[in-house]
Amino acid sequence: MEPLRKKARILAVVCVIFLYIFYITFGKHGHTSLAHNVSKKRLLDRALTQHKNYKENGLNFQTVKSTRLPLLSRLHEQLSEQFPYQPEKGFQKNIWQTWKIGLEDPSFPNMYKHLQATWDTNNPGYKHYVIADKQCDSMIQQLYAKVPDVAEAWTSMPKSILKADFFRYLILYARGGVYSDIDTTSLQPVDTWVSNNDTLYDLPNNAGLVVGIEADPDRPDWAEWYARRIQFCQWTIQAKKGHPMLRELIAKITQITLERKKHDQLQKVLGKDQGGDIMNWTGPGIFTDMVFLYMNSIMQSEDRLEQPTNAHEEIVTWHLFTGMRVPLVLEDVLVLPITCFSPGVGQMGAGGPNDKWAYVQHMFLGSWKDDKPKPRERHPNIH
Repeated sequence: MEPLRKKARILAVVCVIFLYIFYITFGKHGHTSLAHNVSKKRLLDRALTQHKNYKENGLNFQTVKSTRLPLLSRLHEQLSEQFPYQPEKGFQKNIWQTWKIGLEDPSFPNMYKHLQATWDTNNPGYKHYVIADKQCDSMIQQLYAKVPDVAEAWTSMPKSILKADFFRYLILYARGGVYSDIDTTSLQPVDTWVSNNDTLYDLPNNAGLVVGIEADPDRPDWAEWYARRIQFCQWTIQAKKGHPMLRELIAKITQITLERKKHDQLQKVLGKDQGGDIMNWTGPGIFTDMVFLYMNSIMQSEDRLEQPTNAHEEIVTWHLFTGMRVPLVLEDVLVLPITCFSPGVGQMGAGGPNDKWAYVQHMFLGSWKDDKPKPRERHPNIH
């Protein structure tokens, strides 16, 4: 009788261990531990299969084994050395905005004064910077003095809108926090955003980069209106200092700019028109591409990660995000639904400014600089 009891106890222990391993590997909301013989792609596929309604209920997909991207050039090395990424730390409590002139200037537009004041009112514990264009120049030269290619690319940019785009990436990479365009209004305090929760769907929240969906135009002619099928918003971004996606983005924009300078193409329009050129040089086109590139890179197997990015397997596509109504976490990237940064647009599933997910509203007041055309026109009935 005693041997049977002993066997039963051993069997019970084995069952408990098995159930524990199963739970931490395939837990609720897609949280996943990475077994050495299971690829991240397979784990993501399993999570999506188990949580078919993730676009309504949420998904927190993280693996135990984090991926460190290889430093592909001296520029990447310099950026990493100057601004190391410390994912264990929280988001820096900075709010960054820019305009042609400083707040103290009497000609600073009253409508923008009112809008920027909402960020002060909602975020008393944050340092809020409204930086004039001239100050942007001196800040970038100082912050990136030891990354000469970046400093040269900044100086070489021929249009204010290019610098306005580039500045948001550069300042977030160097200092962290939230960047938001001057014609946005703060609807909820940053500390109440889901990105600042310790947990998300009852699991650890390890987000280091927060992006919101700007556009999800589910119609055949989407390319007439937007740069990408799913387009991420860059009028508001939250990031921790040194986040590697920003490093890759900054390096790419620097490379493009210096290459154009080398071939005397800084003033030349490349692409179908001037708006498209800006989009794919510094704007939401290249921003969206680099977010996707980063998410795909961190999902690669170790051997494939060492290969050029054009040899990477495409694992994360727009299909993962189209139609999502609640936040989704993929490793250290938190993707917010369209309502968070684009409430009130009346299309593509966006809720209104009073929606619980509405964090920031873009007022579309023409904050584009005077020396360039407006590459994105608002348009009707994109559902």
